[in-house]
Formats: sequence, C-alpha cells, structure tokens
Amino acid sequence: MKKFLIFLCGLVMIFGFAGATGATVLTFDDISAAQTGTIADGYGGLDWDNMGYLNGSSHAPGSGYDNGTVSGDYVAANLWASVATVSDSLFDFNGAFFTGAWNDGLNINIQGLNNGSAIFNTTIQVDHYGPTWFEANFVGIDQLVFNSYGGTHVVTGGAGEHFAMDNFTFNETAPVPEPSTILLMGAGLLGLVGYNRKRSNKKC
Repeated sequence: MKKFLIFLCGLVMIFGFAGATGATVLTFDDISAAQTGTIADGYGGLDWDNMGYLNGSSHAPGSGYDNGTVSGDYVAANLWASVATVSDSLFDFNGAFFTGAWNDGLNINIQGLNNGSAIFNTTIQVDHYGPTWFEANFVGIDQLVFNSYGGTHVVTGGAGEHFAMDNFTFNETAPVPEPSTILLMGAGLLGLVGYNRKRSNKKC
C-alpha cells in the first residue's frame, strides 16, 4: 500500500512540474554561415514569417544588431521592420532578448495568440546600446506577433523600426492537468491514507 501511495504522489509531482521543464533556447547561430538570410520554417520546430537572421558585428557594427548579440555572432530581426510572426501547433513563449536596431526608445508590441485570439498582449521599450530581457511567460499559445514602432533614430548607417532578438526561449506545451484534477488526485490520496489507517486499526 505504501508503494502505491508513493507512486501516486510521484504522479502528482510529475504533473505539477510538467510544464516547467525542457526549455529550448534558439540562438540563431546554427542556421547558416551566410552573413544574412531569412529564417526558414522549421527552424527550432517553429514557423517564421518576416523574420531574418544576421551577423551583427559584420552587417552593422555599432548598431543594435551588433550590441544586441547575447550568444555567438548572430541575432534574429524583423525583416523590412514589418510585423513578424512565430507560430507552432502549441507552445509556451518564455522570453527573449530584444534591442532596437537603429532607434532608442523603440516600442515592440508582442502578442500571444491562441486560435486567432490574443490572450497575451505586452509592449516593451528598448534601446540600441544593449539587449533587454523580456520575461514573457506566454503559456499555451500557437502564434507570436511582433510589431515594432516609434523611438528616436540614433545610429548612422541605417534607419527603420527594426529590432534584434536573441536567445529566443520556449517550451513545447506538455499536457498539464487542470488545478481541479490535481485537487481530486490529492483528495483521493488522503482518502486512501485514511482507509489504510482504518484497516490497520481494525487489525489491532
């Protein structure tokens, strides 16, 4: 009986922590040796639209593409400063580092959608001189939408409302039981403990 109870407790713990493990970090350094390019669908198991990658130090030294590099030499960027999207069947967006390519005070509106409906909607503000980590915690989405605008142009050599993104961190969504399910399992465990004690008392 004790082994059975330990097994059930283990199940509750596994279900409770299933969504918090196994994060994937995309650094954009493993796509290609080319200096710039378009991120193809399937990179990291995700679909990418209007998103490219580039070597910041080679392509635009001193810009946010260069200063926003967190790991390796490459960052992602919204092509033509257009609205960009990342999508999958279902995933959790944990966060990423963002930098304004040419503008300080650049606004980036980030939406997390599920089946076409925005369930998360946040706007962050970034500068060109260093990356800003955005802790998203967008859980259970199938699409991310990035829309950058505003700010003040400060970097020579280029212009536009582009942003650099690095160390994109996400989880494939694992099936996690609802809180009510966990409560029912807990109640069942307590009931089994009580039943076991009752049986033990009868034997005495």
